[in-house]
Amino acid sequence: MNEAEDKARSRLALALDVDDLVVASRLARSMTSYFSTVKVGLELFSATGPESVAVFLNLGYKVFLDLKFHDIPTTVGKAAKVIGGLGATYLTLHAFGGIDMLKAGVAGLAEGASETGAAVPKALAVTILTSDDEAPGHVLPKRLELAIAANCQGYVCAAVDLPIAKRVAPELFSAVPGIRPTGADKHDQRRASTPEQAIANGADLLVVGRSITLASDPIAAAEAIFASIL
Repeated sequence: MNEAEDKARSRLALALDVDDLVVASRLARSMTSYFSTVKVGLELFSATGPESVAVFLNLGYKVFLDLKFHDIPTTVGKAAKVIGGLGATYLTLHAFGGIDMLKAGVAGLAEGASETGAAVPKALAVTILTSDDEAPGHVLPKRLELAIAANCQGYVCAAVDLPIAKRVAPELFSAVPGIRPTGADKHDQRRASTPEQAIANGADLLVVGRSITLASDPIAAAEAIFASIL
């Protein structure tokens, strides 16, 4: 793999939104040439729990736990502590939960990692969901300011939000879901974007799911997305 290919791979995360670890791991094994990271969301984590993290780490992937924690600070802190010890690279916390909750999540991740010797996962503040096309204009910058104040290491937003996000939080890592090739079905992600648009807007990590997992030929779909950002 040359430098350009390695860079493209480092910017792609495969969203394994299924409820079967065997199916998910089989797909992940076939995608190692195109993706550096797998996203484990609520569906797969609810079905398999922490076991899924270990499986994908053993396959050589970084693990993006997209659990969108949103609860009282004590609960989020304790749950984040558990996640911190698993070896995941990212955990999402919903910025709507407020600064105290975000701070508790950040602290919990660090505490859990310190107890196991794992690297501390990056706390990513979820700003506005890609399914939400009615959020008022003040919401995005406000939630990014909370992420900064809480010492989150990054955020999740739609590609169309990146120009604002990069101005408000230029130092933070950006993860962008809702990635679809030109002409693909957007499903319920109303604010989807193409890989090229997301990269042009400054995305650090592109999260790609149904355009691959629902494709008749997932390998060909992955190759096309990979090639589009080389």
